[in-house]
Amino acid sequence: MKPVLEVTNLSQNFGGLRALNDLSLTVGKGEIVALIGPNGAGKTTFFNCVTGIYTPTEGQVYLYDNTGTKHLLNGRKPHRITTLGMARTFQNIRLFNEMTVLENVMIGRYCRTCAGIIGAILRDSKTRAEEQESIDQSYALLELVKLQEFWNETADNLPYGAQRRLEIARALATEPHMLLLDEPAAGMNPQETNELKELVFSIRDERQLSILLIEHDMGMVMSISDRIYVMEYGSCIATGTPTEIRSNPRVIKAYLGEGDI
Repeated sequence: MKPVLEVTNLSQNFGGLRALNDLSLTVGKGEIVALIGPNGAGKTTFFNCVTGIYTPTEGQVYLYDNTGTKHLLNGRKPHRITTLGMARTFQNIRLFNEMTVLENVMIGRYCRTCAGIIGAILRDSKTRAEEQESIDQSYALLELVKLQEFWNETADNLPYGAQRRLEIARALATEPHMLLLDEPAAGMNPQETNELKELVFSIRDERQLSILLIEHDMGMVMSISDRIYVMEYGSCIATGTPTEIRSNPRVIKAYLGEGDI
């Protein structure tokens, strides 16, 4: 399987604290891979290193584009990494609450638009056509996440689960081929979690995405993942299929617990 994301020997220090220790991970084309572990294991720190919020102390992060070209991400700014085809959501929802649902998605289109300040001022035909295309594609994403009827509502008026789906739609608006989801099911009820699971499958299949997710809902993780990486204290302690992880004694002791499998 061709890799899309390749992380080798990644470490991250914060002063005297080693938050990540020699972590390696790959996500293949079309895979759904989960990253799990107790709170404080370093999962979100890993996401921040991969997406350019932090520059890793050691190790390399590579993203392969749709032509198979390998790009080193170390030291690149987050918006440059987004342009290369990686998008993410956040553990704590980060929407523009006073803007409409549609406008929130359109913001994600910014990295794929060409109109500059002059075009915005003159409103030439090319700029108007690009703006209409952005509106159309953003609305189509709202249909994908079943939020089209709320297109003109402000984001803060949406229920919690709908806000989660809106954040996913905004990430998809950047046209990624690698999508990182940070605890997408956090705070959701069982029905919302099942709907989210179906959404993730449809996103993967219809848009041919590779997906890496952090998630604490083990029911969702075990039912959705092709492979799982397990972290503890900044290190990877196990990797494998859901069946292999479910029966791994070290994982059971460190994280899952007898009652959760």
